[in-house]
Amino acid sequence: MGQHASLFAAFFRIGIFGFGGGPSMIPLVHQEVVKRHAWMDDDAFADVLAIGNTLPGPIATKMAGYIGFRVGGVLGAINAVVAVIVPVIFAMIALLGLYSRYGDQRWVQGMGLGVVPVVMVMMAQLTFDFFNKSRAGLGVIATLVLGGVAGGLIYGLGVHPGLVIGALLVAALLRPEAGRKASQGGPSA
Repeated sequence: MGQHASLFAAFFRIGIFGFGGGPSMIPLVHQEVVKRHAWMDDDAFADVLAIGNTLPGPIATKMAGYIGFRVGGVLGAINAVVAVIVPVIFAMIALLGLYSRYGDQRWVQGMGLGVVPVVMVMMAQLTFDFFNKSRAGLGVIATLVLGGVAGGLIYGLGVHPGLVIGALLVAALLRPEAGRKASQGGPSA
């Protein structure tokens, strides 16, 4: 299968099985992009996810666009975005039709509730993977402190996650410069 066909198939699967919106698609994108096709490693995926969260719009299409571009150029980006949104469009039309007709039935309500635990497990696995990655790079204490501060800002104070991620990106950009000056010995006295 060619690169563009693989991109389309991967993001089409994400679009079909990504119930619950963008955040529930993130573990599926990770599975396809990092584990199945190895188009990027965990570090690059985490960077794409972080930057994607700072930009406006749905995360699934932003990630599909960037990853598609990275793998197959402009045509790859278009291919991946179309592949991820086409199933959603058709599913929305079909499901909204069914819901408007049978929404008061218990089996319809049960279908929606039945997906929630599966998405919860997928998000927990992704959280655990990111915790391990962060722990390996920063250490346990720094990971827990940064996670606690980010959680406090986002959930306690209502700060937009994009602002928190943006602040951390700026801090990370400034930190290597300070470390480089120190390692070069700084100005001579």
